[in-house]
Amino acid sequence: MADPQEFFALFAAERRPDPYPQYRRWRESRPVAVLAGGTFAVSGMAEATQVLRDPAFGHPEPEYLDPADRQPDQPVDESGRVVRAFLSLNPPDHTRLRRLVSQAFTPRMVERLTPRIEEITAGLIDRVPREFDLMTALAKPLPVEVIAELLGVPLDDRERFAAWSHAMARALDPAFLQSPETVEPAVRARRSFVGYFRELAARRRAEPGDDLLSALVAVSDAGDVLSEGELLVTLTLLLIAGHETTTNLIGNGVLALLRHGGLRPAADAPDRVVEEVLRYDSPVQLTARTAVRDTALGSLPVPAGSQVIVLLGAANRDPANGAEAFDPARPPGRHLAFGQGIHFCLGAPLARLEGRIVFRELARRLPDLALNGVPEWNPTTTLRGLSKLPVRS
Repeated sequence: MADPQEFFALFAAERRPDPYPQYRRWRESRPVAVLAGGTFAVSGMAEATQVLRDPAFGHPEPEYLDPADRQPDQPVDESGRVVRAFLSLNPPDHTRLRRLVSQAFTPRMVERLTPRIEEITAGLIDRVPREFDLMTALAKPLPVEVIAELLGVPLDDRERFAAWSHAMARALDPAFLQSPETVEPAVRARRSFVGYFRELAARRRAEPGDDLLSALVAVSDAGDVLSEGELLVTLTLLLIAGHETTTNLIGNGVLALLRHGGLRPAADAPDRVVEEVLRYDSPVQLTARTAVRDTALGSLPVPAGSQVIVLLGAANRDPANGAEAFDPARPPGRHLAFGQGIHFCLGAPLARLEGRIVFRELARRLPDLALNGVPEWNPTTTLRGLSKLPVRS
């Protein structure tokens, strides 16, 4: 059995700038580890892929809440079960909700955003001074603008929209990494977010627009529709997945490029750069599953109900998956940045599109971009990203 303190040390603040050497040592000695309490930690590519794809690993069933215990921002269904986003549900609930959301969030809708993303990106880049913080100037505002326009959020509301997203994203870390300083702001942000979108959804029902929120309000499948609670948790998921992770993709990618020869590869093959960044320094570093029945990982039995933590960042750099070093010229290889199996990220096409456009336009417009100081990292683990990236052009 692995020492839990050694596992927790993987996520220590002093290792945040580069956790990967520690990940490598852990993965090489125990690609599957059993922690105290029967929790499993998976860091090898083969084992992580199995957990993400095998239907024996899913999520706990939604809990039932007594009316006296419910929070104002906590949607429940008619039977009193907590309503959760499809990302944390098992079939058939997952299948039904993902199918409904997929009818609104279509590849055509994403592709239609291309000219607007190019326009926003060019405008942001053209306004930067010679020395600037890339996170503030580009990596943070661009995804906010895109997801806000996609959802139909009024321009004047986008600043608080971004603040809610950031607060909720900080509360995605596992319980052993949480503190009141992250949980309480996230609860307040979720309450504000739910109230805001409950009102905006009502307006879209009365006056539909050409946006994703209107499409989600109207979506149906053989008479099936999203309940208000399902709509609200789906919007919360889309906000964080469509904003925070793309911000981290941009920041992590530019930092990796500048530390490995500059932006030139992004001018010619931005798609390869996106895939290599996702493998090398994934915006999502870990996820969790629960064994829904007795199963096994290699020779280790996994009893039903066991929690499994999947270290995506460690698995993506497994030598079995190719070279560990950053190489933007390498053909796109496997990675788990968007997950695998039925929970593969629905927003992957949008994140890839934004990444390709940003890396390409930076390489074309600011080809001599260079680091201009020490990068600073957000104090989060599940979502890995920069708070500051000082550069000069």
